[in-house]
Amino acid sequence: MKCNWCESPLATSSSGTVYWELPDGTKAVTITETPSVVCGDCGMEYQDDLIVKQIEDQLFLINTRELETELSYAQLMGKQRLLKRNYFDFSS
Repeated sequence: MKCNWCESPLATSSSGTVYWELPDGTKAVTITETPSVVCGDCGMEYQDDLIVKQIEDQLFLINTRELETELSYAQLMGKQRLLKRNYFDFSS
């Protein structure tokens, strides 16, 4: 795996904790065990674009009023959706 920041080949898959502001700005949530990439050279830890999109889409599609302030990535992705897809995403 190659690091997106320094292009080192020492990047590895990992999981970490991220902090996300809800789309409506009402609160932030802590998401643990989030799939991540960690670079052994530059020390950067980040989520690839697919994971970021999945989190953002899920936060648009669930009832965030009932959302815990801390949950795992798997718990977030397992929440029941109110909509079938993100109708505000025009990139597809």
